[in-house]
Amino acid sequence: MKRSERWEEGACVLEGPDLIDAALEAGFEVEAVYMEARALGNADCSASIERAQLAGVRVFQLDEGTLFKVADTKSPQPVLATARFQVSTLDDVPTDSAILVLDQIRDPGNAGTMIRSADAAGVGAVIFTGDSVDPFNPKTLRSSAGSVFHLPLVVGRSLAEVTVALREKGISSYASVVRGGSDFRTLPLGGGCAIVIGNESSGLDEAAIALCDASLSIPMAGRSESLNAGVAASLVLFEALHQRGTTRG
Repeated sequence: MKRSERWEEGACVLEGPDLIDAALEAGFEVEAVYMEARALGNADCSASIERAQLAGVRVFQLDEGTLFKVADTKSPQPVLATARFQVSTLDDVPTDSAILVLDQIRDPGNAGTMIRSADAAGVGAVIFTGDSVDPFNPKTLRSSAGSVFHLPLVVGRSLAEVTVALREKGISSYASVVRGGSDFRTLPLGGGCAIVIGNESSGLDEAAIALCDASLSIPMAGRSESLNAGVAASLVLFEALHQRGTTRG
């Protein structure tokens, strides 16, 4: 399913029992489950199918090999589902926790990893700005390990629009830059704040940095030019969690 088709239908494809279970547990509307007979020989797949049936989801059995033609992976699991996805608005963004803003993030695997880190760090929302990847891309969904269903997602806004809206809520935006920003550990990240991560290869441009209230950097000791965007986001988000002191133990 192409991005235009996903957004026209308001639905995405969930490949494998883990994503199906995550969507069901989060209360998303799973429209239908499609399985091949071999799924019944897999404990995880069989359990997921049973959960879907108990939730009133229609289950359709397909001929063997059908999922190889429609799934996104080369070796698809024997069960997939279609689900209605939900997106939030800037009005839904909380003011008392860290917010992750992804600007021009193009790699679906990176995006999914950052959503997963945001979920683990207790982030209030993830906002995709500019020409960023679709968070409901199959690879993004898999990389998020189901975290895409656990927190509000805002999609399709410009970075300028987002920073203005957040500032009106009293939320400061921090541009993540390779060097020249404040040490991220010295910034007040324990309350409402937005961490802005730029494109994997080029980062944030000068215009994007200027839209933010300040910039932050992660001190490095070795010879590496920069960190992977997902790693950088994770470090800053977990510093925000540390400052809030709200881990589950």
